[in-house]
Amino acid sequence: MNQRRSKIQIVYDLLIAAKQKGRIKPTHLLYKGNLSHLRLKEYIDSLIQKELMIKISADGHNYYKISEKGVKFISDIEKMKGITEAFGL
Repeated sequence: MNQRRSKIQIVYDLLIAAKQKGRIKPTHLLYKGNLSHLRLKEYIDSLIQKELMIKISADGHNYYKISEKGVKFISDIEKMKGITEAFGL
């Protein structure tokens, strides 16, 4: 049985993809996040509003880059994962 991903897991996946690439095109985020175009747009808009991601326009294309706040968010999520796994949750 497949479990649905939580919003935090989706955000984490998108931020990790952006961090690994340095800057990433929306299409690549779409594939990495395994989301529909509409859901991806909602998440990206939210991440930009919360200052976890930055939109960059270069070479006639739009790219997204993780912000310092986004890097800290990833770190905090990984700490929480470690804590929950340590307690078997």
